[in-house]
Amino acid sequence: MFCHRAVDATEIGKAMSVTSGTKSESGLGETIRVVIHALLIALVIRTFLFQPFNIPSGSMKATLLVGDYLFVSKYSYGYSHYSIPLSPPLFSGRIFGSEPNRGDVVVFRLPKDDSTDYIKRVIGLPGDRIQMKEGLLYINDKPVVRERLSDFIGEDPCGSSDATARVKRWKETLPNDVSYETLDCVDNGFYDNTNVYTVPPGNFFMMGDNRDNSTDSRVLSAVGYVPFENLIGRAQMIFFSIAEGEHAWMFWRWPAAVRWNRIFSIVR
Repeated sequence: MFCHRAVDATEIGKAMSVTSGTKSESGLGETIRVVIHALLIALVIRTFLFQPFNIPSGSMKATLLVGDYLFVSKYSYGYSHYSIPLSPPLFSGRIFGSEPNRGDVVVFRLPKDDSTDYIKRVIGLPGDRIQMKEGLLYINDKPVVRERLSDFIGEDPCGSSDATARVKRWKETLPNDVSYETLDCVDNGFYDNTNVYTVPPGNFFMMGDNRDNSTDSRVLSAVGYVPFENLIGRAQMIFFSIAEGEHAWMFWRWPAAVRWNRIFSIVR
């Protein structure tokens, strides 16, 4: 004989309610875990591998333009407390430190204001003597090889309100055979003739490629020599670029405003 028990509809409703509530709580918990894991992964990548930066000024034209977005490799020179988000002073010096090469394009914390990021090119290594004479760069009393190129024509790199400009352009080759382009807005500019800068131990001398429109190590009161500890990473690749004055979030303007030919280009 089989006994049949009548199941009340209320009991069924309660069971369904409990099951539904359990699934809802489980789904919410899983979502929270996924978000936390994603944030941790992003934090690890930003701290130890790559960090995105954008170019707000024209001091590195024509290598880097206003509106370029690039990835900076955090592992290139090891890690200091500036590598960590919010830069807590957990330790001094660098871990797994490796000095930059002459000619590297580097993001660093400004020595005079360590809340500000700058991007320049490494010109002088510890112990080097750096000087500008009539616009020509000298390293350890020897002039850098310089070759005149066709003029730069584009968004004005010299700080005026003109939409476009024609500016002298040079190719410089450093003693380690690294070559890059520089711009020369005016002859005999303010920092085209300088005293000799002797780079202290553990420091580096930085210069912008836009020589007459760059506040860099030539301006001792503003930038000066950059300690090894202040380096954040090496500029590696432009992953997005939009015309000066445009906004990246205005995606409907991308067809005309994005510099498509610069995307995924390597920084040299």
